[in-house]
Amino acid sequence: MTSLTFKPKLFSTLRHYDRRQFTTDLLAGIIVGIVALPLAIAFGIASGVTPEKGIITAIVAGLIISLFGGSKVQIGGPTGAFIIIIYGIIQQYGFEGLTIATLMAGVFLIMFGVLHLGTIIKYIPYPIVVGFTSGIALTIFTTQIKDLFGLTMASVPSDFIEKWIAYIGSFPTIDYWSAGVGIGSVIVIALWPKIAKFNGVLKKLPGSLIAIILMTIAALLLKQYAGVTTIETIGDRFSISNQLPGAQVPQLTWDVIKGLVSPAITIAILGAIESLLSATVADGVIGDRHCSNTELIAQGLANLASPIFGGIPATGAIARTMTNINNGGRTPVAGIIHAAVLLLIFLFLMPLAQYIPMACLAGVLVIVSYNMSGWRSFTSILKNPKSDVIVLWVTFLLTVIFDLTIAIEVGLICACLLFMRRMAETTDVKVISQEINPEEEDSDFQMGNLEHLTIPEGVEVYEINGPYFFGAGNRFEEIMGALRHQRQKPRVRIIRMRKVPFVDSTGIHNLTNLCLMSQAEGIQVVLSGVNERVQAVLHKAGFDTMLGEENICSHINSALERAKQLVIPQKL
Repeated sequence: MTSLTFKPKLFSTLRHYDRRQFTTDLLAGIIVGIVALPLAIAFGIASGVTPEKGIITAIVAGLIISLFGGSKVQIGGPTGAFIIIIYGIIQQYGFEGLTIATLMAGVFLIMFGVLHLGTIIKYIPYPIVVGFTSGIALTIFTTQIKDLFGLTMASVPSDFIEKWIAYIGSFPTIDYWSAGVGIGSVIVIALWPKIAKFNGVLKKLPGSLIAIILMTIAALLLKQYAGVTTIETIGDRFSISNQLPGAQVPQLTWDVIKGLVSPAITIAILGAIESLLSATVADGVIGDRHCSNTELIAQGLANLASPIFGGIPATGAIARTMTNINNGGRTPVAGIIHAAVLLLIFLFLMPLAQYIPMACLAGVLVIVSYNMSGWRSFTSILKNPKSDVIVLWVTFLLTVIFDLTIAIEVGLICACLLFMRRMAETTDVKVISQEINPEEEDSDFQMGNLEHLTIPEGVEVYEINGPYFFGAGNRFEEIMGALRHQRQKPRVRIIRMRKVPFVDSTGIHNLTNLCLMSQAEGIQVVLSGVNERVQAVLHKAGFDTMLGEENICSHINSALERAKQLVIPQKL
């Protein structure tokens, strides 16, 4: 195995750091910190924890990801993708179970980096990523209906379908003031970019922050002067604290760890996918190249530290990373400043969060879910081959109806099965009966053999096109079974393998059976055009001894000559 690659971008960028870059990083860090504030609060509450835990996660994880990450501009923190999985873990295992699962996910992420699995994103099919991302977006939207419209409900069912049935039954209890705040927040956030695009200062302020400020002021004025008390706020549901939590390590037992392996792996895989996607998108914008393995190790360290201080799972956040880039951030210093800004807000302004209406936060998450849905990518995949469409729908529906863990597992299985089917379809076995046309043989032109190659009587030539693996291992049996009653039994069977890039154990097993069956029938097998890689595998499997080295030829000309030698003595 290659040596460990851990090269945080912070240390390389500081070698040529100057005051001008610090000024742009400072501005970008402040703006990203402001953007991250309402999102951290909303993600924390939607995940089933208190709002300060969302901010603590953004502070601790954001700082560590910037200090040790493999991307210059990555901004870390809580994200919408984790909301559903976090909520489900808390419901089943409690907050302590979430803490342990997050710690385990941190260990898994570090292992991914140490084992050089930073390219894992290349092996996750795009329909799976779009499917579970769109499913998460729809689920997030569904969870916000109660707060968005101020519905009066004793409890909200966890099941997707039951949840909508309960919403419909409770819709007569709608609070119009809360609904006005929620819908108003959505409108403000949606229209803010158009309103602020003509002002350089306002353009840098996030619409979610503007919506929170305006709706919080509106709710306070309605309560003070109109006597409206039905608009529920964060302070009505949670006790707000600006005290920094101490480090606490939960009690670990083997039984608890075994029970949390599946959720922990889901958190780790989801964190790896989202962080590396974010880093890859950022690379395309700034013209840089991130270190995937270093990034995964940093993500692991962040998810080890965050739960110890009372936080939740974290990963790279694409929206905040792009905000950082668009405002001039080009080094990890901007991410460090973003964490410092959030820390100052937490210490001095956190008590003000109690006045924020829950309907307003629901509006923020409605916009987040819309942006996360990727509906354009979803509809474009529907035009792709049926196998991609199947994987997309399976992953999407399982995410919505069941949970993300099942969706990723089943989606990957479906993708693997469909991939194997495609690979098997690319491998075919062709029967050449009379002569070989050199115009179709690139190697013959290179060797100067321009005459048609006649296949001697009593010789059959089979050509394998594509990898000879378990998905295509039975092709020979199928073809020979079809030809057995149509032709006379040959004396020599040539198997051309010039277009076989690799062969696996199942292919070796089937090829061995073919050779043994042919020998039992008095038919000699000759292999032709075997490349060095495949020949090394066949040598280890004992084909040199089984067939004889003289019957393993480098080219079809040699194989045909060898076939003539084998056929002529039998005629005599």
